Amino acid sequence: MNLPNPAELLPRMASDLQAHLKARAITEPRFVGIRTGGVWVAQALLEQLGESAPLGILDVSFYRDDFTQNGLHPQVRPSELPFEIEGQHLVLIDDVLMSGRTVRAALNELFDYGRPASVTLVCLLDLNARELPVRPDVVGATLSLEARERVKLLGPAPLTLERQDLASPA
Repeated sequence: MNLPNPAELLPRMASDLQAHLKARAITEPRFVGIRTGGVWVAQALLEQLGESAPLGILDVSFYRDDFTQNGLHPQVRPSELPFEIEGQHLVLIDDVLMSGRTVRAALNELFDYGRPASVTLVCLLDLNARELPVRPDVVGATLSLEARERVKLLGPAPLTLERQDLASPA
């Protein structure tokens, strides 16, 4: 199975997102990318939309439920939210939705900053391997991988997807 090209997914995702927001009468969404791949996808999506809105950046490392197992990742940086969360319509963007745990961590962090009016979830890929009831509102592509396989987004420009086999030595 070949991996999709993100450049081919983004125009449809932008169109789907516009339709989703219009159907919900959301006129001034605030965009938030999950570091690192979600930020890259968010930047590319904003470009597709012709938006120059400020982009919030979440680093959910401290909010992960596997933090104590995995420890602190050496590249953890603070989140940057250049706007209020309280009462805002947020578009939360991630690169790959797998278990749903990253999205859960992101929602927990966002709610620590305030109670948004709504959260729209946008993901470049849905790997159909959820452990939590999390489903994207807008998705570029849905893939089913073998248990030992993962997909990694490389970027920021150009965005490309790489298949990884966990059974192979690194």
